[in-house]
Amino acid sequence: MSPELSATDGRRRRWDQHKAERRRAVLAAALEVIEEVAPGEDVHVQQIADRAGLSRTVLYRHFADRADLDRAIQAEIVDRVWGEIVPVLSLDGTPVEVVRRIVATYVEWAAAHPALHRFAEADVPGEGPSALARMVEQAAAQIEGLITLGAELLEVPLDDDLRSALDPLVFGLVGAGMASVRRWTAQPDRVATDVFVDLLTQAVWLQIAGMAAARGVVIDPDRLVQDLFDTRAG
Repeated sequence: MSPELSATDGRRRRWDQHKAERRRAVLAAALEVIEEVAPGEDVHVQQIADRAGLSRTVLYRHFADRADLDRAIQAEIVDRVWGEIVPVLSLDGTPVEVVRRIVATYVEWAAAHPALHRFAEADVPGEGPSALARMVEQAAAQIEGLITLGAELLEVPLDDDLRSALDPLVFGLVGAGMASVRRWTAQPDRVATDVFVDLLTQAVWLQIAGMAAARGVVIDPDRLVQDLFDTRAG
């Protein structure tokens, strides 16, 4: 490679890195501003630019328009939520503890960050699914995997119809849970977080246990999942 090309590539890499860093700074500033306002309150680009220490003109060099900025903010919010959820997606503990751990992680995050939660749900023009819709799909896929693994280890037969229907069923279960959280966070006199977590955990668990019971498998909610597997194997 000629020295001229090497220098050009080096400048391009530095410029790309600079743009990526500035974009991250804008998104971090946006989240700070959103956290400081009431859920659903309008956040203006100038507020974000001021917090990031940029002019609106410079800010818009990194985003096509306001919709592009808003979708990037939503993606950043969802990445943070997903970063909280992924570590708790496991079969450790009792069946109810597994469900409660996942439910509590999401509910507690939403309660702690109501303005971010509301912003992530807002309709923003653009092509393709929203960041929140993608998270629902990701969560549903992970939970479907846990259910399928549990069924295999417990030797619960999943016929072709049920295997095919698991995707929309779990997607609906996750979506309904998130809709419940959305409704709960919007209530001015909502029940305490721990109470709501208990109730939503119960609602989700009863659906899972009911599906298992309909296939001849009664799952003890108070036994460790590993013990259930060991008993079934024995």
